[in-house]
Amino acid sequence: MSEEHPARVAARASQTAASGKRKDEWLGVFAENACVEDPVGPSGFDPEGKGHTGRDAIAAFYDMTIANTDKLEFLIDDVLVCGDECVNVGTIRTTMAGNIIDAEGVFVYRVDGDGKIVSLRAFWEMDRAMKTVRPAA
Repeated sequence: MSEEHPARVAARASQTAASGKRKDEWLGVFAENACVEDPVGPSGFDPEGKGHTGRDAIAAFYDMTIANTDKLEFLIDDVLVCGDECVNVGTIRTTMAGNIIDAEGVFVYRVDGDGKIVSLRAFWEMDRAMKTVRPAA
């Protein structure tokens, strides 16, 4: 597949905007009725496990998560592209409140015909990530 596959481009744009803490830019990569599941299933971020659907809900998710970080890094080891989706395999490293936490996972981005993200599904385990907590240097 081409390096410029729309799902790959959208995933990179999402990661760049999130790591730069550019909320409006990050929201702009999503389609109007997109759904973010991060992580997939019930969690402290999404007690019902239904995901955050629509721009307002995704904006609220941003405010609850990304906005509260000091630093966010996407350490992607591999990207696989199939159809209108791509899978990023790697680690999201978050620095906040003087600590670093690594969430290893699989991050699935699906785009529409306009290259906008319609679905972002992040598969990572909170308990596993919490075992990586360490002081920031």
